[in-house]
Amino acid sequence: MSLRSLYLLSLLAAGGSAQAMSAGEYVAKAGDCTACHTAPGGTPYAGGFAFKLPFGTIYGTNITADKETGIGNWSDDQFVRAVREGIGPQGNLYPAMPYTSYTGLSRDDVLAIKAYLFSLPPVKQANPQNDLSFPFNQRWGMKFWNLAFFHEQRFTPDLNKDEQWNRGAYLVNGLGHCAACHSPRNLLGAEKGGAAFLAGGMVDGWEAPALNQLANADKPWTEEQLFQYFRSGHSAEHGVAAGPMGPVVSELATLPQSDLRAMANYVMSLSTKATLNVEPQAQLAARALPAAGQLAGERLFQGACLACHSAAAGGPQLFGVSPDLANNTNIFSDRPDNLIKVILHGIPKPATAELGFMPGFKDSFSDRQVTALVNYLRQRYAGDKPAWRDVEEQVARLRAEPGNH
Repeated sequence: MSLRSLYLLSLLAAGGSAQAMSAGEYVAKAGDCTACHTAPGGTPYAGGFAFKLPFGTIYGTNITADKETGIGNWSDDQFVRAVREGIGPQGNLYPAMPYTSYTGLSRDDVLAIKAYLFSLPPVKQANPQNDLSFPFNQRWGMKFWNLAFFHEQRFTPDLNKDEQWNRGAYLVNGLGHCAACHSPRNLLGAEKGGAAFLAGGMVDGWEAPALNQLANADKPWTEEQLFQYFRSGHSAEHGVAAGPMGPVVSELATLPQSDLRAMANYVMSLSTKATLNVEPQAQLAARALPAAGQLAGERLFQGACLACHSAAAGGPQLFGVSPDLANNTNIFSDRPDNLIKVILHGIPKPATAELGFMPGFKDSFSDRQVTALVNYLRQRYAGDKPAWRDVEEQVARLRAEPGNH
């Protein structure tokens, strides 16, 4: 049964509330279509979002019903083929469009998305030109990429699992296309499978953590904690959604709780000994933070961070949620990227309104100050973990990344 059908049944069971979203909007939100097809501050689905890749920039396209610049002339079959096979009326699509995941979707769910998009006002907005280096700018080459890396296959329920697990698998691996960010990629941009499936990746300079080992991570997750994170963008035991995960949670939070519980149930089921630690943490020699650096970091923490991050110790809770840094997953990570980016850029647009915002300090702190703060947080809250190497170089790199000014 398609997700659209399950949603319609849930509406009937609830008395068909007029407040409920349409089945097509529901599926589009589950697929997080706005994230890739909406420019920052732009009209939803009108395109213009930039994907910064190692070999250039690809822009999300206009998928409103405008007949000149959007998809207003597309037939049902053309739309289904584009979504599930990556082939549009003008030729092959780049896999920034996650058709490698959407190939598992039912035709009903794909057409529900199309019906929803066509119910919205068309927006006349031309698509920016992609800027890719050779040979990636040769679109015809995608035919060979697909032969090597794309496997067209509809989702088939696992009869050895219950309905909740299968629904979660459909959402995570199909509509949610979680592997697009949470699986590592090879040199040609294809997601790695096998033991590397959902083993973590990098997106726009952010670490997308491994999802196949959450129950046995350094800060272990439970199914309930993951459900609460999907629902609110916050887990008291792990932290707040930031970076690319913020907009994802904004969409997830609108879905029925039964879907979020199904996703959490499926993801947590992946934490088996056979798939844990597929890429073991590098064995770095633990080294104490020099006293001068520790003092500098502590002073920065007390002056800039403690006011908002003292709630766990009985202090006031300011600006929404004030996460306990002793439980922040980013501080326990193998790499400092996410912690650095949050300190530099803050969280200007939280995943949900209840979370509140965090200011960024890129214009207030030098690279050396950010480094002192990052090293201090690592030693204070994750003292049993190896110290991160070359932090100041990484701070400078992440500060200089395009789009971070």
